[in-house]
Amino acid sequence: MSVAPKASTPDWPTPPEGGWTADDLDRLPNLPPHTELIDGSLVFVSPQTLFHSRAVDFFNWQLQSLAPSEFEVIREFTIDIDRQNRPEPDVIVVRGEVVDDPEQTRYPAEAVTLAVEVVSPESVSRDRETKPLKYARAGIAHYWRVENEKGLAVVHAFELEPTTGAYTSVGIFRERMKVSAPFPTDLDLTAIKPRRAGE
Repeated sequence: MSVAPKASTPDWPTPPEGGWTADDLDRLPNLPPHTELIDGSLVFVSPQTLFHSRAVDFFNWQLQSLAPSEFEVIREFTIDIDRQNRPEPDVIVVRGEVVDDPEQTRYPAEAVTLAVEVVSPESVSRDRETKPLKYARAGIAHYWRVENEKGLAVVHAFELEPTTGAYTSVGIFRERMKVSAPFPTDLDLTAIKPRRAGE
């Protein structure tokens, strides 16, 4: 007796009515690494480009070396904004007192003072429109968006304007980024490049 092969069905989780919640990210099995929750929907991350990887490394290490002792700098870690939004910025600066449990999988948005997003081709609208709006509403004081401009990093820096609750631009930086908040930072953006022999 021959049995026709069954058509394979994708093994994607089916969302519940009303969408996924922030707690579901910790419970759903077999999610790809760096899955985010945006408006109750799961967002899967595309493979990283070399520029993206180098830029994230750069900001992670530079901010770790510059941040005052009351802050912790963490890469690719989710933050709780509300029940239906748990994004994962590329780098965050958080108040040190919330970093106390090695089993933590997320931090509260109110503990985040800076969120850094390195824009990928598939994340352009999220990083330019969706996430800044959500980060501002959550009270994250500083947001940096890093764009790839012909292989060179350009940083669009924003600060929360307390009276409007919206971000206002504090500058667009090429080659060198010098800001005083959330703490004094002076960065050589030209260092985000491939390492060359002899350099």
